[in-house]
Amino acid sequence: MDQFLHTFSKFEHISLPEQFTYPFHYTPHPLCVKAAEEVQAYLQTRTGWHSELQQGKMFGVLLVRTPEGETGFLAAFSGNLAGSNHHSYFVPPVYDLLNPEGYFKQEEARISELNSVLLGCSQENAVKYKEERKNRSIALQEWIFRQFRLRNALGEEEDILSIFKRTAHRNPPAGTGECAAPKLLQYAYLHGFQPLAMAEFWWGNSPKGEIRRHGHYYPSCRHKCEPILGFMLQGLDVEPNPLLTSVTDATLLETVYEDEYLLVVNKPAGMLSVPGKTGQASVLSILQERYPDATGPLLVHRLDMDTSGLLLAAKDKDIHTLLQKQFEGRSVKKRYVALLDGIPHGKKPKGFIRLPLRPDFDNRPLQMVCFEYGKPAVTRYELLPPAMSFRAERSEAKNLDNNHVGVHEVFRIAFYPETGRTHQLRVHAAHPDGLDCPIVGDPLYGRPSDRLYLHAEALEFRHPVTSQRMHITKEAPF
Repeated sequence: MDQFLHTFSKFEHISLPEQFTYPFHYTPHPLCVKAAEEVQAYLQTRTGWHSELQQGKMFGVLLVRTPEGETGFLAAFSGNLAGSNHHSYFVPPVYDLLNPEGYFKQEEARISELNSVLLGCSQENAVKYKEERKNRSIALQEWIFRQFRLRNALGEEEDILSIFKRTAHRNPPAGTGECAAPKLLQYAYLHGFQPLAMAEFWWGNSPKGEIRRHGHYYPSCRHKCEPILGFMLQGLDVEPNPLLTSVTDATLLETVYEDEYLLVVNKPAGMLSVPGKTGQASVLSILQERYPDATGPLLVHRLDMDTSGLLLAAKDKDIHTLLQKQFEGRSVKKRYVALLDGIPHGKKPKGFIRLPLRPDFDNRPLQMVCFEYGKPAVTRYELLPPAMSFRAERSEAKNLDNNHVGVHEVFRIAFYPETGRTHQLRVHAAHPDGLDCPIVGDPLYGRPSDRLYLHAEALEFRHPVTSQRMHITKEAPF
C-alpha cells in the first residue's frame, strides 16, 4: 500500500461526491470532513510541533480512488513544517527547495555572500554587486518556477512560469506551488489516484490582519493557486462556481416603499445588487425592466450578494444625485441585524469597532485589517437581549457546523455602520480585535450555512423633494 495513502479508521457508508470540489467556494464533502478530523487527531499527537502549529498553518486533504477501486485520502500542509518538506504522514512537495545539496540552496548561499561583499565595497563596486545580486535573484526565482512542473488529469505537464504567462499578472508570486492543494493533486496524478474531492482547513492562531479560525475550512488562495489549479483540474468533472449562480427570480424582489421619485426594495439573500461578469439578473436589471422610463443609475447604494435587506433606488438622475450626497455626507442611517456564530465573550453590550480595512490583494474579494494602509472603518453595535437570541435562533444554526461538534449557540446583534467599506460588518464581527464571532453562514470569514445571516433591516434618510425624514423598515426573515 502507498505510504501516503490513508484509509479511514471508521468508515461509515457515505456516498462519494459526484463532482470534484470547486476549490474557491465550497462546503466540504462529509468524507473530506472525516479525513480532516483524522489529520487533526494526528496533529494532536505531534507534541514537538505544537509550538509551531499554534502560530497557524493551512492543511489540506484529498479524497481519492485507487486503481483497484478503493477509497482513501491524502494529506498535505502549505509551505514547510518543522523546517522540512518531508514528513511520513504528508505527501512530498512538488519540488523540494529545502534540499541542502540542491541548486537552489547553493545559489541562495552565493547570493547571500554578495551581501557580505557589499559591506566592504567602494560606492562604484557596490553598484556593480547590487546589479549582480538583483540579476541572480531574478534568475534564481525563474529557475525555481521552472522546476515546479505540474500535472493535470489529462496527463499534460507544464511549469508554473508558463502557466502564469497566460494570466494578467504574468509573474507568479513567491511561494507559488507550495500550497497544500497543488501538492495533493500532483501526488495523486503521479501515482494513478483519481481525485474525488478536497478541502483545506486552518490549524492554530489567526495571522495578523487576516481572519483564519482554528479548525475552519477555507477556499484555496486565488493569488497563487487560481492559475495553477485552473490547469491542474483540467480533465476532472468540477462543480460549477456557486458564486455564478445567484437568485434571479424577479418576483422575489419586494417593493417596501414607493412614490413618484424613489423606491425602497427588499433584496433577498443570494441576489446580486448589480449585474456580475456573466450577466446574471440583479436588483438593478430587474428595476430597469420594471421602470423602463427611469433615468440615471437607479440604485443609490449596494448590498453584498449574500446579504438581504433594504436598497434605495431613485427614479431619475437628479434624485439619485441628491440621495447620494446624503450617503456621502453620512446623514443616512442604517441598521443591520445579524446572528453571530457563538457568544462574544468579554464584549460590552454596546460599543464601537474601529478597525481600518483594505483589500486582501492575494485573496480577493476578502478584506483585511490594516492600520498602515487601510481606510477608516467604524461600526457601532448593540448586542440584543438573550431572550431574543438563543432559544429562537439555535435551530437556525444547525447547518453551520462543518466540524460536527454539536449545535452552536448564536447571538442576535444590531449593527449601525458609520462608514461603508466592503465587507465591513463581516470583518468587524469575525476579527479577533472586533467581536471575534463571525456572522452565521459567512463563507469568507466564518463557515458556510444555508445563507449569510445578515439583513439590512432599517433605512433612514431625508426625502430629497419633500424634506420629510423617511424611516423604512423590513424585519429580518430569521
